[in-house]
Amino acid sequence: MEENLLDLELIKKRAISGVVTFTLRTFFIQIFTLFAYFLLTKLLEPYILGVFFVVSAFINLFIYFSDIGLAAALIQKKEELSKHDLATTFIIQQAIILTLVFLGLIFSSKIAAFYNLDSQGLLLIRVLIFSLILSSLKTIPSILLERKLNFGMLVIPQIAENVIFYSVAVILSFLGYGISSFTWAVLARGVVGLALIYALSPYVPTLGFNKIVAKKITSFGIPFQLNSILALLKDDLLTVVLGKILSFSEMGYISWSQKFAFYPLRFFMDSVNKVTFPTYSRLQSHNQELGAAIEKSLFFVTYLVYPSVFGLVAIAPRLIQLIPKYQKWEPALPLLFLFAINAIFSAVSTTFTNALFAIGRPKIVLSFMVFWTAATWILTVPLVSKFGYVGVGLASAIVASTSIATVYFIKKQIPISVARNILGPFIISLLMFLSIKLIQSVLSNSVSSLILTIIVGVIIYFTTSIVFFKKQLIDDATTIISSLIFKK
Repeated sequence: MEENLLDLELIKKRAISGVVTFTLRTFFIQIFTLFAYFLLTKLLEPYILGVFFVVSAFINLFIYFSDIGLAAALIQKKEELSKHDLATTFIIQQAIILTLVFLGLIFSSKIAAFYNLDSQGLLLIRVLIFSLILSSLKTIPSILLERKLNFGMLVIPQIAENVIFYSVAVILSFLGYGISSFTWAVLARGVVGLALIYALSPYVPTLGFNKIVAKKITSFGIPFQLNSILALLKDDLLTVVLGKILSFSEMGYISWSQKFAFYPLRFFMDSVNKVTFPTYSRLQSHNQELGAAIEKSLFFVTYLVYPSVFGLVAIAPRLIQLIPKYQKWEPALPLLFLFAINAIFSAVSTTFTNALFAIGRPKIVLSFMVFWTAATWILTVPLVSKFGYVGVGLASAIVASTSIATVYFIKKQIPISVARNILGPFIISLLMFLSIKLIQSVLSNSVSSLILTIIVGVIIYFTTSIVFFKKQLIDDATTIISSLIFKK
């Protein structure tokens, strides 16, 4: 009994230190990525960004079918991983990926012709397809690090990949390479990431296949991956189709607005979810501790994501006007506002679907994904016909609002308090948003006024949050500090 309690304490400490480590270590790279993407949007026209957006979405079709949930199955497994588990997973995944790459390269010319792309576009498609092999080879070493909750080392290749990708892309864009900037950036990212993950988590691939193991991991993996495939149909396949309906410039507007609206999710929520899935999996037999962990991660995500989203929406129109040669993105503002609504709901629903996966309830999430996918397609086509590219954002906002239903299902599985961890951050973020808009209405449209507005908005948010959440913030800060100081 004492050993189990010690194990629980160790898991909780590693989870907390993992979230902090991910957030702090990715702070630089997220700021770097944001700045680099901003430079790309200044250097490149919406058309080129639209081409990369559509082609990347097309290649994502291969990615989703190359992993039938094998990685998730191994991470979620309660028992220790055996050599048969690793060997069988490696063989299945490589067999699938090599088949898909072979087919992709054969049909790459037809894909380029379908979108009327030139030789540069064709080369981009082929490099993206080849990079799937490099990505698949990283799976086992990454799983081994996640199983050990060793998030500090896991984040290093991710940082390096982002630095390499955006550095190469920005430099080549500045030199006038156009779409080829992304081609060489993708290749450099794949090579560096693969080398680093094997240096940090050495693994010698072994050949072997066990039918019992294969059946066991696919029984969890396939339902898990079906959710990913439905997400593919909902997002990436829709992007592929829209690439033929809308112009590449309009697709560029969609890409730009999604990138910035979802940026708070990528910065805060992704760091948390990377840690919580394996952590929830370790706690799945301890409902009370699991419920407490979900509540803390939900509060952490909404507390940081909500003010970021509201603040971005408040200052975006002024930013576009003040930044030289950036007015070309003004047509994307309505999309930014609509995708921001999606981000607000996703901060909650993603946390809950992540927990449902971890406790072995992928079929519940699958049901949601079936509905969201169908609703997205049913709404997007007529809304695009009526409102043009803005219809994509309208459909996204409407479908995202239905995800609040995940609250009911998570509460049926795990006893948690939801409202106080969502409504509080939402209300004070809304108050900050209204304050910023009020200040903007009386100040001139200048850089100094914008900086002053941002500073006042931040002060209002944190001052108000201390009033509402003083005890919770102090308790969480104390827990974080103790976990970092005394972690094993």
